[in-house]
Amino acid sequence: MKEWSKDIEIDAPIEVVWSYLDGSSLDKMKQIMPQVVDQKPVKITDEVVGSVYRQKYKEGKRIEEYDVETLEYSNTTDEKRLKVGFTLANMFEITALYELKKITDNKTYFKYTTTNNPLKWFIKLFLVFASDKVVVQFIERVRNVAESKTP
Repeated sequence: MKEWSKDIEIDAPIEVVWSYLDGSSLDKMKQIMPQVVDQKPVKITDEVVGSVYRQKYKEGKRIEEYDVETLEYSNTTDEKRLKVGFTLANMFEITALYELKKITDNKTYFKYTTTNNPLKWFIKLFLVFASDKVVVQFIERVRNVAESKTP
């Protein structure tokens, strides 16, 4: 299994940043994850953990479909945390963890951690050479979108 983690400070209120990560708005999600084309609830739990969404993701001309399960969730005024997990194309088990901490009313600390566990032996070789480029691009995109929506 391979893990990448990056953090960044964002000049936007914590609630603004959270609104792009919490999955409540497909339009907002698409702004930071442009390859996601659809997300529909499959199972919703009162405590959020255990909720499942069917997500569609466009990779080139193909559209992959998979179920995303909420593994961890907390939402307080000063700290927010969401961890989701899914299996992609029966090849990878992936988790994504979003952690937000309020620094000031208009500044938020954002940490993104993702893991990728290959399910086929021959894919493990590819992960040896995998870089954190996608993770860096993602946190930059979140920052740019959130800051552009903050007056």
